[in-house]
Amino acid sequence: MDEIVKQALAKWPNVPHCTGWLLLDRRGQWRMRDEAAQAAGALGDAIRHEALIGFINRNYERDPDGQWFFQNGPQRVYVELAYTPWIVRLSAMDGALRLTDHTGAPFEPAHAFLDDEGALLFSDAATPPRVAALHDHDLDLFSSHATFDDASRGGVFHWRDGADLPLQPIARADVESRFGFVASPAARAASKA
Repeated sequence: MDEIVKQALAKWPNVPHCTGWLLLDRRGQWRMRDEAAQAAGALGDAIRHEALIGFINRNYERDPDGQWFFQNGPQRVYVELAYTPWIVRLSAMDGALRLTDHTGAPFEPAHAFLDDEGALLFSDAATPPRVAALHDHDLDLFSSHATFDDASRGGVFHWRDGADLPLQPIARADVESRFGFVASPAARAASKA
């Protein structure tokens, strides 16, 4: 968390939380959602300002209830998730594969999943584990390093020499509860009102 954010929290500790206005889409883009976008269920406008994106990335955290938020000075801005709290990109450099999350940090997978809608997910070994969906532009690279088994709806991701990850089947509807996150803090807040 940025030092300026910590100072703002100390100075103004009781600023109300905000929900519905910020979304992380399936490609790892932050999107602003005005009232019209929220009412229409639209993704909203992609944020393009690099300094703002960096600020959001550095101050992106999880609360004890599994809701992801961006600490914007004294205000906690809860994030609507198009799918998972993390989006990863797969790349190959000098023949070695690597995953990087949407904030630019390395992501070291411990498990790989294939959901019932064809999305690929990874989880790490953290407690609780971070779960990330693979960016759809990286499906070809992934496929060239995977073996699929249609009968089991699984397969193997050939991650690194001696480190194959079994592709475990998972229902998309079960991802949120299995990995303990809240995809829509706005809907959760509305249900408690």
